Amino acid sequence: MRLLYSAVFVLLLPLMVVRMVLRSRKAPAYRQRLGERLGFFPAPPQDQPLIWIHAVSLGETLAARPLIERLLTELPAYRVAVTTTTPTGSAQLKRLFGDRVFHVYAPWDTPGAVRRCVARLRPQLLLIMETELWPNLLHRCAAIDCPVILANARLSQRSAAGYARFPGVTRNMLDSLALIAAQNAESASRFVSLGAPDDRVRVTGSIKFDVSVDSQQRQQAAELAQRWQLAARPVILAASTHEGEEALVLDAFRAQRAAQSGALLVLVPRHPERFNEVYTRCAEGGWSVVRRSAAADVATDTDILLVDSIGELMMFYGLADVAVIGGSFSEAGGSPRGGHNPLEPAAWGKPILAGTSMFNFEQIAAQLVAAGALEQCEGAPELAQCMISLCASEAERARRGAAAKSVVESNRGALEALFGEIRRAVLPDLAPDSGPDVQPGRAGD
Repeated sequence: MRLLYSAVFVLLLPLMVVRMVLRSRKAPAYRQRLGERLGFFPAPPQDQPLIWIHAVSLGETLAARPLIERLLTELPAYRVAVTTTTPTGSAQLKRLFGDRVFHVYAPWDTPGAVRRCVARLRPQLLLIMETELWPNLLHRCAAIDCPVILANARLSQRSAAGYARFPGVTRNMLDSLALIAAQNAESASRFVSLGAPDDRVRVTGSIKFDVSVDSQQRQQAAELAQRWQLAARPVILAASTHEGEEALVLDAFRAQRAAQSGALLVLVPRHPERFNEVYTRCAEGGWSVVRRSAAADVATDTDILLVDSIGELMMFYGLADVAVIGGSFSEAGGSPRGGHNPLEPAAWGKPILAGTSMFNFEQIAAQLVAAGALEQCEGAPELAQCMISLCASEAERARRGAAAKSVVESNRGALEALFGEIRRAVLPDLAPDSGPDVQPGRAGD
């Protein structure tokens, strides 16, 4: 079956290259460094054993940040290599770590590309963030005795149903993993039901709960709030919006402004190639728009701040009175996207609004809803009413924000658990007292 899969993948390579070229018309980075996707790149120095982390895109890169920092700090004898598949993930990684990690794009999953990439990296361990399973990559790691850990693993019911359509391939992939460190018991059970060996599944929690707001982000947010005189006006931040969602958010914002004058909308599209398109939509709608990339100040008569930059979303949450999570409004058109990370605004202590499609963060969203920190809205009229209600009550914003922060604080510790599993499973040569002794949870825990 893997050979048939490989043959089909190779046949599709020309179409994948064409797709990259087409996407590069809006985002030129997609046509750059194509050789890396085929496994062609200068190998890193071989003077240290190497731990390879694969983080697909921006979200996974941000989630992996505390783990990467921990590896760099506590395992200095190891070099860390990180691969991504998207330019946004690559840009964020370079911004966060610079030359402290070795970075290339992940190879496309053909036998040749994977073989060349693995031969250059020569990893002692591969950590795959969340759920990014590729048959040839796992097969090649097994061939060189490189253990693979699925870290911070999550598996929604929707994704599990997709993997279940190919039971033989899925079972072989899961059997090749040294460890599945699942975010929650539901994901762990789904992995086991698909064929993962029960004794290799642990519930370690989500390292996304280990998110923190650093002092530089707090200072920068405070300085911008003061310079732009935001204390006297409500600030609504719509984060990681997709095509169709900007129109929905703008409709809701127009209704909110009709009921309550003076609010500022901070709009952060998910994909850089859409920045110009979103700016045009806002301007044509009659809004006064300031682009972050223009380095201009937000004035008292500015309606919308368009954040057309990479890596600043976490800081901008500090300016918000209300955070709206994009990728969650299925009624905005396109296929359901499952939402984006609500724990970043929660770490700031902000009240959160989202659409009804949050399956990528199913358990996290459920916890925030149960705590009264997150409210899910269906459509622009309901979103507008939620905005109006929250902007009208400082006490309610404070209550929901405190509840959001409490959820984050009470669920910290997954990073410790995951790091303990890494040491125990694949780094047994280290001294036993060199890291935390975390008792693993089983799939049914």
